[in-house]
Amino acid sequence: MAARSGIIRAVIGVAAAQALFAATFRGPRDRFWPRMTLTGLTLGGYALVAAKEPRATHIGVREAALGLASAAALYGTFQAGDRFARRFVPSGADDIAEIYALREAAPKEEIALRLATVIGPAEELFWRGLVQSALMRRFGRWRGAAVGAAAYGGVHIVTGNFTLFGAAGVAGAFWSTMYAAGAPMGVLIASHVSWDIWIFLLAPTEGSARR
Repeated sequence: MAARSGIIRAVIGVAAAQALFAATFRGPRDRFWPRMTLTGLTLGGYALVAAKEPRATHIGVREAALGLASAAALYGTFQAGDRFARRFVPSGADDIAEIYALREAAPKEEIALRLATVIGPAEELFWRGLVQSALMRRFGRWRGAAVGAAAYGGVHIVTGNFTLFGAAGVAGAFWSTMYAAGAPMGVLIASHVSWDIWIFLLAPTEGSARR
């Protein structure tokens, strides 16, 4: 019964996420970051109310260090992915440029603050702490992780950006695997926040940095 109610809450959440992501990415570009922050507050708040796992989150020195190390590993994967997309995906270069153009929609300090305090943590609380936790209880650890990763990547279809959809699929699979393997929520949040700021603001993938 608990597994069933968890799935119902997860399905409701994913449906809401689909609508919120559509509104966030399809709206006026100059209001992207306020919309994305509101999406994070909505989904993260829902996760804290609807599931117990997010409420047990702890981030200490160990969690921060492990999160940073895992973000570095993911960043290496995206360096290779950037080169692949530019070479083999017809719209790859334009898609990547469109993503990085969002850095101009607000001051970098403001973007970093939004990513660190709301957007990054909320994504982990919602996608792993609520959605994947429910799926793993219902379908088992690894099948639940696979479905959770697919759901995370899938909501990015509404962006209309094929490269972003693929990147979200890779990142979602990475964090979903970590969670299924036993990584605590604090590590995942530290990883997600570190990676967001690292790849988007501090050290964009090599091809994007040269544009």
